[in-house]
Amino acid sequence: MIIPYGRKYDKKWLLTALQNLCSVPFTPVQYQIEGHKAQFYLEDACTANALCRVSRQITDTEGYKVIVLMNPCPPPAILNTQLKPEDMEHLKQCMAKRFDGSQRALDLNNIRTDPDLVSQNIRAILSRKTFMDAVVKIIEENIPELVCLNLSNNKLYKLEDVADLISKAPHLKILNLSHNELKSEKELDRLKGLKLVELWLDRNPLCDQFKDQRTYISAIRERFPRLLKLDGHDLTPPIVFEVVAPTTTPPCKGSYFGSEEIKVLILHFLQQYYSVYDSGNRQPLLDAYHDGASFSLSLPSSQNPNRCSLREYHKDSRNIKRLKDPSTRFRLLKHTRLNVVALLNELPKTQHDTASFNVDTTLLSFTVSGMFKEVDGKSQDAVRAFSRVFIAVPAGISGLCVVNDELFVRIATTEEIQHAFAASAPTPSSSPVPTLTAPQQEMLSAFSLKSGMNLEWSQNCFSPVAPCSRRLATGRYYLSTSH
Repeated sequence: MIIPYGRKYDKKWLLTALQNLCSVPFTPVQYQIEGHKAQFYLEDACTANALCRVSRQITDTEGYKVIVLMNPCPPPAILNTQLKPEDMEHLKQCMAKRFDGSQRALDLNNIRTDPDLVSQNIRAILSRKTFMDAVVKIIEENIPELVCLNLSNNKLYKLEDVADLISKAPHLKILNLSHNELKSEKELDRLKGLKLVELWLDRNPLCDQFKDQRTYISAIRERFPRLLKLDGHDLTPPIVFEVVAPTTTPPCKGSYFGSEEIKVLILHFLQQYYSVYDSGNRQPLLDAYHDGASFSLSLPSSQNPNRCSLREYHKDSRNIKRLKDPSTRFRLLKHTRLNVVALLNELPKTQHDTASFNVDTTLLSFTVSGMFKEVDGKSQDAVRAFSRVFIAVPAGISGLCVVNDELFVRIATTEEIQHAFAASAPTPSSSPVPTLTAPQQEMLSAFSLKSGMNLEWSQNCFSPVAPCSRRLATGRYYLSTSH
């Protein structure tokens, strides 16, 4: 707290005048004069805000208004020094008196007013690091089996120092933090390592931030999934999966296709699809999509669009964790093959590392994940990671037609970038040119003459498979997957 020009005031007169008008009692810490101003510390923000409201309500003998300013800051260094050995011993005796061995419970409710400590001129303010560190140390050395801890009514506004209990009191199951000054649920993230089954948070400002009880319970249980009781109310038993012993993540397995026939079908599709996708002209991909196909693109919800290097993709991202507006969700879901390919044409030009592809196949869909790099624009040569889910139906004799396409793009990790494009991609094998019979040769010449196309293009129209082109025999659009 800062009092401009406070140097000219008598300390006793100033503090008495402030206390008479302040709505809550306060105890100034480390009152001092610095330059022309007087300043001191208060232990919590609520008291400081109440004192600020006194500003300009006091008039000094010269007719000037006394101004009170607040400057949030860490506690002064003098308050973070270790307790004296004799004070530490008094605190230890006080805690022993408050410990119930039969329940393995320690009650530190409003400990700063404990008569035994007050009589020794010790104010055990647990919001100060010095005292909370001392409490944690005493617990670690004397009652590490602690199960229940009551820290209510201690003006706690942060839990950084309480978090040490995760390792110092590993058996702690019940924690009472009610009647404190915790303002944000994020403070509870510091205690996520505690396996709590009962928690008390009522009468903290953070409880007023939730629109209803259901949202409140959900937010707290997200941090403490084993919780059975909150603020004295029983909760529905959680569904948890206990891990008996530590396990290591198994190594990633290769692609899964189900059968050799499906493997050939999908690999040929992907080979043709990405050769067109990376060619610089994606318009021929019209032949890969069903007339009623749909497509969506999404990016990780945690990335800031203004700072993220994926900003060129953000305007088309349909991540429903970020998008709440139904009309925007609908607009970003592209329907019909024309709209799908139009969007694909707007995305940055790419080069995919087919050697990095991992394919996972189910009955009606297959997922391909891997790496690609952008080959032009502001992010040229930037390496990306992607995952793409295709839902396809058979087309023609041995082709696939995409009816749904979901693309997820994210920033590649350092390890992924190091391994990308390390191995040369396999060279696509060319399909053998079928030998035509005499009647077919005659029909081909006649068609070439009538259509104006050369013999090679005319022959494609009669071929059983026509990569990335329209099959005249069926009128369907698809990508061939057969040699």
